[in-house]
Parts: sequence; structure tokens; C-alpha cells
Amino acid sequence: MIRKPALRPTTLKAVMTAALLTLTLALAPPALAQAAAPRGADGLWLNPKGSVAVQTAPCGPALCGRVVWASAQAKADARDSGVSNLLGTELLQDYRASGGGVWKGTVFVPDMGRRFTSEIDAVSADAIKVKGCILGGLVCRSQVWTRLRQLPA
Repeated sequence: MIRKPALRPTTLKAVMTAALLTLTLALAPPALAQAAAPRGADGLWLNPKGSVAVQTAPCGPALCGRVVWASAQAKADARDSGVSNLLGTELLQDYRASGGGVWKGTVFVPDMGRRFTSEIDAVSADAIKVKGCILGGLVCRSQVWTRLRQLPA
């Protein structure tokens, strides 16, 4: 009969440390993926009408987006609604990962002068769907924005 030697206290400590590290790593990837998710929507985006370009970037733990280019008509529409300078206006505010590639935050619609609860869904590497809702999500409208490589002329 072969006897196995008893684990020494230092060996037991090493085994426990390895088990704890393995458990921590097993649980960490979903948390890390969720924290990093908004970074995938970083970039330069153009609305479907081709009238507004927004630069998205991390703002603390969230994702935000500011207008970096707008057509003359978009600027005029914004002015008519009380937004004197559309360039630099934060349209996408405080988006946080909610799982499944979806982020929740607030969208500001300058030509309406209003904010709405919103979601961003990464449709592909070059497209995001931005949805704004009222009445607790009963009435929603969405747009698919496309990634730009450079600002329009």
C-alpha cells in the first residue's frame, strides 16, 4: 500500500491560493467584458440623414458622444429649438453597458430640444442602432448610425 504524504501547511496554502485565483479568473471575464463593452462603440458616427457626425468616447465608466460636424440645415434646426451652437453638444449621455452589446443612457435630440431614455446596440463593427423612447418605453424610435473614417467635407 502506497501512502500519500500529508500536505504541509505551505503546500495547503499554495493549493488554496491557486484555487482562489482560478475561481477569481473564472468569474472575472464577464465583468471585464461588460466594463469594456462601451469602448467598442468608440469612434466617429454619421446619422442616417447624413446631417450630423458624433464622436463617441469613454467619459469615466460610461460612453458619451458629442457633435463634431453638422450640416447647415441641422445647425438651423437646432437653433430653432434653442440650441445656439450644435457643434460640441453632447447628444449621447452616460451610456452604461447593460449586457448583450447593449448600452443604456440618454439621447438629446437638438431639433426637438428634448432628452429621451435611450439604448445603443452594436449592429456591427461599422453600425450602431440608437433608440430613444418616451412613456416608459411604450413609444420608441430608432436610427442606424454608420461609422465614418473622416469628417464630411
